[in-house]
Amino acid sequence: MTPHSLAFYIDVIASGTVLGAKPTDSPDQVTAILGSDFAENSPGGLSMWRDYGMVEFFWTRESRDHPWEGHHFTLQVHRLSWSGSMVNEVIRARYGRFDRHLDFDKLERLAARRGVRMEAVPDANAPAFTLHWQPVSHVSAKVCRSAEKRGRRRGGARRGDVYALSSSTSPEQVAWYRTRYGGQGM
Repeated sequence: MTPHSLAFYIDVIASGTVLGAKPTDSPDQVTAILGSDFAENSPGGLSMWRDYGMVEFFWTRESRDHPWEGHHFTLQVHRLSWSGSMVNEVIRARYGRFDRHLDFDKLERLAARRGVRMEAVPDANAPAFTLHWQPVSHVSAKVCRSAEKRGRRRGGARRGDVYALSSSTSPEQVAWYRTRYGGQGM
């Protein structure tokens, strides 16, 4: 894994942003940062997400007369195992090449060296996945704990790979997970 791509993931976990794009930013603000190369989905007109390859931003609104309000973003890291070209060009220009897999233990260790610590959180998807949370930035990491079935196809998450990074996982959500799922996934 290149040190540059690791720096990108650590920057996202530490800042709670993607190159400065916050989960609460408007679609225009995110496009100003990540560019206009995206696929847009808006089923029903009250929710929308833009797919920038590995990165997706999500918005909601009360009615078609109301402006979009930023809800969250997700880095679909698992997509890289199928195609390394899933990284947005703006991100690639800044951070360079990205490997097809992101080892959580290595990411967590390097983030801790920068003073960015992740907490284990119980999760409904245990034991196949574990959930880890950064309490300052509210970014969570979903980690694959059992290898995906690959069959004859290339790609798929391996045991220990980060499946996705997401924001904003609130302290209230984490408290609910802890109450609901108890010791699972820890």
